Amino acid sequence: MNSIDSSTGAASSGDAPLQVRDIGSFHVGGHMVSLTGMPLRQRVSTAQGAVHPIDPNGEMVIGQMYVQYVKLAQPRSRHPLLLWHGGGMSGVNWETTPDGRPGWQMFFLRAGFDVFVSDAVERGRASWAPYPEIYPEAPYFRTAREAWEETFRFGPSGSWHIDPALRRHHAAQRFPVAQMEAFMNQFVPRWGCNDALTQHAYDALIGRLDSSIVLTHSQGGNFGLNAALNAPDRVKAVIALEPSGAPDPALRDPAALRGIPHLFVWGDFLTQHAFWVNSLPNVRRWYESLIAAGVDAQWIDLPARGIAGNSHALMADDNSDQIAAVVLDWMRERKLIG
Repeated sequence: MNSIDSSTGAASSGDAPLQVRDIGSFHVGGHMVSLTGMPLRQRVSTAQGAVHPIDPNGEMVIGQMYVQYVKLAQPRSRHPLLLWHGGGMSGVNWETTPDGRPGWQMFFLRAGFDVFVSDAVERGRASWAPYPEIYPEAPYFRTAREAWEETFRFGPSGSWHIDPALRRHHAAQRFPVAQMEAFMNQFVPRWGCNDALTQHAYDALIGRLDSSIVLTHSQGGNFGLNAALNAPDRVKAVIALEPSGAPDPALRDPAALRGIPHLFVWGDFLTQHAFWVNSLPNVRRWYESLIAAGVDAQWIDLPARGIAGNSHALMADDNSDQIAAVVLDWMRERKLIG
């Protein structure tokens, strides 16, 4: 059995290789559409190749999500763990940290979970669809400044600079800021018009499995919280790392989630960045509605626990295993793993 230090979350260097039963992938949630009325195009398939006409009219599948799974020979949990990424990102966030350490995929495999890592609709290996013919608007592309100064909270307003030597970061920042360019390689375009398609794909994934634990990050949080409402018989727990949104208790009944424990985890510097000042109250409102409805819900403020300096990239910070261990302890307390 692999050992994990509960104080740091780090697996010992002597861990034996994982005993894996199956590795694979699939797409889920897509549907077929037809395009008409588009002009023919000319294409060269390869350098020095022949020019040939392409007819873009016809059928294609859109709205699909990509899912990769690793199943253990002897899992210690009956429920697979689903890792859902945030906005403008993909499942790579969970695989390896920007500075080359094993990510949460490996952490929770070693803990004993079968792990499913997904690329949501329009991200990574889920692929795109034509726009504006299918997606009605152009995508958004994340800039380094937006990531550094707002979403991921690496430094205060005005602290980003293209020259690494001139960048300023928060004191005691736990993100490995020297790896900012490596982290930027993970950024992918995202569309602001595909929430319904994305929720449908996530719900389809939940419906494909007998049971699951949903662990989300950022934009993925709202999808995970709604997925539990949409399938309370299949979702056994929801873990939301800094969700950027949450259901409206005036529109969704949190009482349907009794028996499904919820965990919310938050890092540092939240009050210093407008995006999070404006985003957190709606999530807090949902959390409080869960408590009022009798749901087992916990709100963990890491700095209040003495774990300071964490950015929005909790799974990439240099103490990411320590935070994963907090999550693992919470699941053990609820008998979600042996």
